[in-house]
Amino acid sequence: MKIIKINRQNFTDINKANQPFEIIGKIKPTFTDGKWTYTEELYEKTHIKEYSNDSFDCDVYIDNPNKAVFFAYSNMECVGQIVLKRDWNKYAFIEDICVAGSIRGQGIGTSLIQTAIEWAKDSNLKGLALETQDNNLLACRFYAKCGFVIGSVNTMLYKNFNNEEFAVFWYLKF
Repeated sequence: MKIIKINRQNFTDINKANQPFEIIGKIKPTFTDGKWTYTEELYEKTHIKEYSNDSFDCDVYIDNPNKAVFFAYSNMECVGQIVLKRDWNKYAFIEDICVAGSIRGQGIGTSLIQTAIEWAKDSNLKGLALETQDNNLLACRFYAKCGFVIGSVNTMLYKNFNNEEFAVFWYLKF
């Protein structure tokens, strides 16, 4: 596996790793004594969720010290990506991270997080931050395994979409 920063030769690989994922349950966050904890609720019936590809202007990311995209390649095929930006609060915000379905669980996501940590440290940032939904249990487990902790929960962010998802903001402080 090889991780390469976006450039004019590989920018067409954006979103190639964006594939459907399984929703198996959700986390139930609780804020007590100044600290977030959570329990898990597994669903009796799982389902598949898919995000549409975001529109992407590669010129905004290529050679930009405040933004970056890294691709993970296996056998010359793009199997993962992470999209980062320098945020106002001295965190590198992960705008997107995805790994192709056929290769999940093989360390690609962890390698992309490690690459993000290196980029953030090289950019004199103090940590990583991201947002995911409470019902993306597999992603929440992954972030916790990588050392992220919940920093906040927004119960209103997705209310206009007629669903019961909550936004969970995760942080990894260096």
